[in-house]
Amino acid sequence: MNIYEVTFILRPEDEFLAAGKEFLKELFSKENCKVLKEEDMGSRQLAYDIKKNDRGHYLFFELEAEPDSISSLDKSLKLRSEILKYLFLRKEE
Repeated sequence: MNIYEVTFILRPEDEFLAAGKEFLKELFSKENCKVLKEEDMGSRQLAYDIKKNDRGHYLFFELEAEPDSISSLDKSLKLRSEILKYLFLRKEE
């Protein structure tokens, strides 16, 4: 298993934020990803508009997962409208 850091930018409206957080937690458990650290970084002004949004809510996770799980997560995340951007990075040990 590898350790990954992932940052999500979600739409800042309350209903999208709550739905996005719930979806991420369900998806992590479904893909057998162990959440080692979770940090809510709050809502911030974006440097440029993303999908017509000028603000975004940042969430940071540190996960322990298999590489196959990350590719499966990537496919599921692309379909969600409440997630504006995300980036997975494998953490060096």
